Amino acid sequence: MTALWQPSQENKQLPCSLIQTTPGTELLLQSFCYGMEISVYPHWKLCLQGPHELYFENLSKQKKQVMEKNGNNRKLRVCVATCNRADYSKLAPIMFGIKMEPEFFELDVVVLGSHLIDDYGNTYRMIEQDDFDINTRLHTIVRGEDEAAMVESVGLALVKLPDVLNRLKPDIMIVHGDRFDALALATSAALMNIRILHIEGGEVSGTIDDSIRHAITKLAHYHVCCTRSAEQHLISMCEDHDRILLAGCPSYDKLLSAKNKDYMSIIRMWLGSKEMVRVMRKKGIEHHPNFRAVKHVPFDQFIQLVAHAGCMIGNSSCGVREVGAFGTPVINLGTRQIGRETGENVLHVRDADTQDKILQALHLQFGKQYPCSKIYGDGNAVPRILKFLKSIDLQEPLQKKFCFPPVKENISQDIDHILETLSALAVDLGGTNLRVAIVSMKGEIVKKYTQFNPKTYEERINLILQMCVEAAAEAVKLNCRILGVGISTGGRVNPREGIVLHSTKLIQEWNSVDLRTPLSDTLHLPVWVDNDGNCAALAERKFGQGKGLENFVTLITGTGIGGGIIHQHELIHGSSFCAAELGHLVVSLDGPDCSCGSHGCIEAYASGMALQREAKKLHDEDLLLVEGMSVPKDEVVGAVHLIQAAKLGNAKAQSILRTAGTALGLGVVNVLHTINPSLVILSGVLASHYIHIVKDVIRQQALSSVQDVDVVVSDLADPALLGAASMVLDYTTRRIC
Repeated sequence: MTALWQPSQENKQLPCSLIQTTPGTELLLQSFCYGMEISVYPHWKLCLQGPHELYFENLSKQKKQVMEKNGNNRKLRVCVATCNRADYSKLAPIMFGIKMEPEFFELDVVVLGSHLIDDYGNTYRMIEQDDFDINTRLHTIVRGEDEAAMVESVGLALVKLPDVLNRLKPDIMIVHGDRFDALALATSAALMNIRILHIEGGEVSGTIDDSIRHAITKLAHYHVCCTRSAEQHLISMCEDHDRILLAGCPSYDKLLSAKNKDYMSIIRMWLGSKEMVRVMRKKGIEHHPNFRAVKHVPFDQFIQLVAHAGCMIGNSSCGVREVGAFGTPVINLGTRQIGRETGENVLHVRDADTQDKILQALHLQFGKQYPCSKIYGDGNAVPRILKFLKSIDLQEPLQKKFCFPPVKENISQDIDHILETLSALAVDLGGTNLRVAIVSMKGEIVKKYTQFNPKTYEERINLILQMCVEAAAEAVKLNCRILGVGISTGGRVNPREGIVLHSTKLIQEWNSVDLRTPLSDTLHLPVWVDNDGNCAALAERKFGQGKGLENFVTLITGTGIGGGIIHQHELIHGSSFCAAELGHLVVSLDGPDCSCGSHGCIEAYASGMALQREAKKLHDEDLLLVEGMSVPKDEVVGAVHLIQAAKLGNAKAQSILRTAGTALGLGVVNVLHTINPSLVILSGVLASHYIHIVKDVIRQQALSSVQDVDVVVSDLADPALLGAASMVLDYTTRRIC
C-alpha cells in the first residue's frame, strides 16, 4: 500500500509524502488519514497508488561480434517468468537487453500470478505495452487472503508449469526474488533439469521471504546479486563462487538517471491492496474530494512520485532499495525489511505506534534530501548480466555443485582418505627443549608443542606423558589418525626394546630408561625410540634429499654432533647400537676434551657446545665483540655470537669457525673412505656455516675416487621430529599395506 500527501493548489511549495503499507494495517491507515491528513495538515489532499513496476529503455543498438563460447554456437533460449509487477520491474531491463541482441538469445515470456488478476490491475498489459510477446499465461492464484490460499497457489502452479516447460524447452529460466510464485517456478525447472538463473539471491529482509529466497538459491544454478553482502551470503550458503555475479539491481540502470524536474504534471494517485481498499471504504475516505483510487500507475509516473516525495512511509522493499537512488527520506515500518541493507535515507520504526513514533519519525524525515545511494547498483547491471548469460557453457554438467567447507568430524573409510589422515606423534628430546608434534603422512607438522626439558628423570617422563596425551586428544579434533609414537633422543638407544642405554651429559638422569612401556600403557599405541642422529637420517630417507637413495649419510650439527647411516635403504645400528656416532670420530690426537671423555673428537671442535666454549674465551679476553655488535649483560655468550663476530670481520672468530669446519670436513673424509656413500647430508643449525669449508677439505684430503660425492645442506626444518614420525609411519604402514 502506498499513500501520497500532495500539496493542494493553495500550498504548492510543500513537498509530498509517500506512504506504503500492507494488508492488515487498518489502525495505521486510520492514524494517518485522520491524524495527519485531516487534523494536522487539512490543506493536503490524499492520493493512493499501489505496488510499483519498473520499465527499462532500450539498450544501445550497437552490434557486437558473435560469441562462440566453449563450442556453443547456437542461440541461448531464455525463459523469463514474471509473477507480479514488482518482479517485472527487475526483470524488464534484462528482457529488453535480451531482446536487443537477437543474434545471441531467444526470449520466451511466461506470465502468471497477480499479473492476471483484475484486482491488481491486470498488469500483464504493461508487458504487452512494452512490446513483449507473452508466450504463456498461467492463472495460478487461488482466491483468498490467508496462508492456505498461498500454498494452494503454489500447488496449482506446479501442476500447470510442466506442460509449459516441456513445450518451450528453455536452456535457462530466469526467476526473481522471494515470492511463492517464484518458488514454484524454480522447483519445476529444477526437477525438469532446466538451468535456473536467480536474481537478487543472498539478501536478507527478516520475514518468511528469507526462507523462500534461500530455498530458490539452493535450487538455482546461477546467481545474480545486487550487493557485496548478498554475494558473501551466497558464498556462505556454499554456492559456487564462479557461478555468482555481483551485478547490482537491474532497475537501477534506469533509476539513477530518471528524475524529472517537471514532476507535478505527472503526480497522480495510487492503488492499495484489497484489504486497504476495504478499510478506506469503511472509513469513507473515498468520498474525500481530494482522494481517488486507481489500479495502476505507469512506472515513469511512479518514479516521479518516489523521486519528489517529501517522505515515503511503509514496509515495501521499494522504500529501502529503489528509493535510495533518489535520496528520498524513508520511514520503514515494522520488521519486514529490517534485515536489508539501506542507505542513510532510511529511518526504522520497528514496534507498534503506541507513542506516536511514526509521527515523530515523519517530523524528522519529512522534506529532507539525502545523497543518492548506490548500495544496490551503479547503473550497469544489465550489460553485466548479458555477458554472464553468454558465458554459460551448456556443455557443462547440469548438476550443481556446492562448495562445502571441510567437515573434519567426518571420518571416511575410503582408503585414499585414510592414507591422507594417517599421522604420528613425534617426540624430540633435546638438550634444551622437549618437543611433541602431530606429523602427517606427507611430513607436514600439523601441530607442535614445546616445553623446556626438565632436569630430573621423574619430571621429564611426566612431562612427556602429559604432552603426548594432550597432543593425542587434539589429533582427534584435527581428524588425524595417530598410528603410534616415535621418540628421538640423544644418547645410545636400543631401538628393539625402546630403552635409552645411556645419554651424554646434555641430558641428565637418562640412563637405562624404558620409554616404550609408560607411553604405550598410557596411550595404548605402539612406540618407537631411536637416537637423534639416526632419526635425522630416517627423516632424510622419507621426506628429504635421501629419498630413493640406497646409500647416504647424515651428519647432524647442533648442540652436539650426531649422525645416521642408510645402507641398502636400511638404517645401520651396529652390534651394540653404537653405529654412526660420527660426532666422536677422532680427528686430532691432541685436540680439546670431548663430552664423551676422549680428545680431539669432531664434537669437541664443531658442535654448538664447542663454539660456545670458544666464544666465551674470546669474550673473557675482550676479543669477541667488534663494531656493530653487543651482548647484553644478562645474555649468555654462545655460538651465535661467534658466528656474528666472524661475519663482521673478527679474524679470531673466523679462525675458530674455519678450524671447526675443517674438523668436520676431516670427519666427512673418513666417512667417505669408510662407507663410500652416494650422498652426505649436513643437517642442523650449523650446517650452512660449515658446508663450503667441508667441501674444500674433501677436495684437498679425500681420495680422488670419492671427491665427486656430493655434500648438501638438509632442507628439512625439523629433522629430529620428522625422523621420529617416520619410524611410526614406515613401520605401521608396512603392516597396513
